[in-house]
Amino acid sequence: MDTTTAPRPSRARPAPLTLTPAAEARIAHLLAHAPHPVAGVRLSTPRRGCSGLSYALDYATEAKPGDEAIATPAGTLFVDGASLLYLIGSVMDWKEDDFTAGFTFQNPNARGSCGCGESFTV
Repeated sequence: MDTTTAPRPSRARPAPLTLTPAAEARIAHLLAHAPHPVAGVRLSTPRRGCSGLSYALDYATEAKPGDEAIATPAGTLFVDGASLLYLIGSVMDWKEDDFTAGFTFQNPNARGSCGCGESFTV
C-alpha cells in the first residue's frame, strides 16, 4: 500500500495589507516626487505615541532582509518584516479634506488607539 501523497499545488499568498486606489495614487505621487532615486516606500510600525505603536512611511532605497514587497501600479510598497504581524489584514487608504491629509489604516489587529489616532496598540 502506497502512503505517499502528492504535493499540494502552491497558492499565491495574499498581500499582507490592501491598498485603496487613493493610497496607490498617493504612493505614485510620492515616488514621482522623491528627492533622490528610490526603490519604493517602506511602511513600518515603530514604538512611539500614547498607545505604543504608530504607522511610519519612509522612502526606501532598497529592500531590507525580511521586508514584504507589495507591487502597486506606481512602484513598490515595502512592509517592514518586524511590523508585518501587526498589519496583516489591514486596509491602507489616503484621505484628504479641507483641514487634513494623510494615510489612514483600518487595522483588524489594533485593540485600541489614542484619541488623536496617531498610535495604536495590539
